[in-house]
Amino acid sequence: MARDGRADLAVVGAGPAGLTAAVTAAGQGLSVMLVDAADQIGGQFWRHPDERHLEAFARDESTGHHHWGRFADLRSRLRAAVRDGSVRHVTGRQVWRAERIPDGFALRTTPSVGTERLPAADRTVTASRLILATGAYDRQLPVPGWTLPGVMAAGGVQAMLKANQVAAGRKAVVAGTGPFLLSVAAGLAEAGVEVVAVCDANALSRWARTPVRAVQEPGKLLEGVSYAATFLRSRVPFRSRTVVTEVRGEGRASAVVLQKVDARGRPRAGTERVIEADLVAFGWGFTPQLELAVGLGLDTRVDVDSSLVVTVDDAQRTSLPGVYAAGEVTGIGGAVQSCAEGALAAQAAAADAAGAAIGRGAARLRRRIARGRRFAVGMHRASPVPERWTEWLEPETLVCRCEEVSAAEATGAVSCLGSDDARDVRVTARPGMGWCQGRVCGFALSSLVASETGRSAGAADLEALVRRPIGVPVRLGDIAALADDVSERTERT
Repeated sequence: MARDGRADLAVVGAGPAGLTAAVTAAGQGLSVMLVDAADQIGGQFWRHPDERHLEAFARDESTGHHHWGRFADLRSRLRAAVRDGSVRHVTGRQVWRAERIPDGFALRTTPSVGTERLPAADRTVTASRLILATGAYDRQLPVPGWTLPGVMAAGGVQAMLKANQVAAGRKAVVAGTGPFLLSVAAGLAEAGVEVVAVCDANALSRWARTPVRAVQEPGKLLEGVSYAATFLRSRVPFRSRTVVTEVRGEGRASAVVLQKVDARGRPRAGTERVIEADLVAFGWGFTPQLELAVGLGLDTRVDVDSSLVVTVDDAQRTSLPGVYAAGEVTGIGGAVQSCAEGALAAQAAAADAAGAAIGRGAARLRRRIARGRRFAVGMHRASPVPERWTEWLEPETLVCRCEEVSAAEATGAVSCLGSDDARDVRVTARPGMGWCQGRVCGFALSSLVASETGRSAGAADLEALVRRPIGVPVRLGDIAALADDVSERTERT
């Protein structure tokens, strides 16, 4: 049983990968600590209304979800594991640091905003092995006006729909690239929002370049058909090779400028069109959340979508013995693939703990993961961030909202101060030094610097933007408690 903050296995994150890993590991006989920042499981993908007050919502909690049956099964299995003591579910806690200790790993936690669920003595979780399933967050690109109220990440818009059944506006434009735009736009349309345009920077014909990869996931194709039906029913216009180059408004968003772009993302003069909208949802893919992974020194690589991801073997083992990674931290691939990776990571952890080989079910999981990976590669190649997106910027466009650093100030650090990578620009001009610590502007900053220097960002460059001794905002009391923890361990030895 997982007691007193100690377990055979700690799992960070209760989304598709972490949730699957926790129940699979418990079924393999391990004691598990499942640590998550939210008050209820599901992560971003299965975010849903407050289970304590479902009667307050007009629609069923499964509204807008895919693979809900799988989630319901995992939720039931987790509840059973919590009841029998094989899993301890620690809610409302963010892990701000992961450390290697002599007998395993220590997770330093702090309360999520507005919550306090554990006494001071339980701020540290220790385990013999660790699975990182920390997920990803929305990737954003700046454009003039993107800081206006009414401009949101597409994932944030969908989270409001799923968790609160609330639409963030009445007249919406959904823009960026990739299939996720379709999901968000369909959800808004079904919620009664007038979706006046869905704009993809890329041409749909790019999918034809990888037809074999596109058919690896028949379920995704069926989802696409359902979105198309919603678009037809709600008369939602879809515009390819079109981007939002400006958001306009006084005090909040009220209109956007749409413009056609070429295959490299360069705006085509004379194609500008202004349409009214009070909600602009931008979606440019996702960025894996790697603060804990980089802090532990795990090997990383740059994936096909230019994201930094954790390197794993064919059993989800990382470069550090005893640590496994699953889900979007190993590459953006979707919930079904994340579940398979979580299950395989748990099986590997159980086998390693017993000094045995992984069971026969691992071969099936590996095939599932490989198929999902092939589809993901095709998706990323069909929906890349346009190479010349920086041409949409004006010199005064803010790149970093926290520190109010403009595009001109960021590029000036390269041209005038000789900065040759994103880390140097961060130090000299301060983008990424504010509250979010580069989570919002990090990708855009690295792309902007690469455009200025002519040198693509490698894994080392991206790690420099992710490496943070403190992974999330933390209370001073949590840091001070480390001294007490060190003293206790010293006394025991």
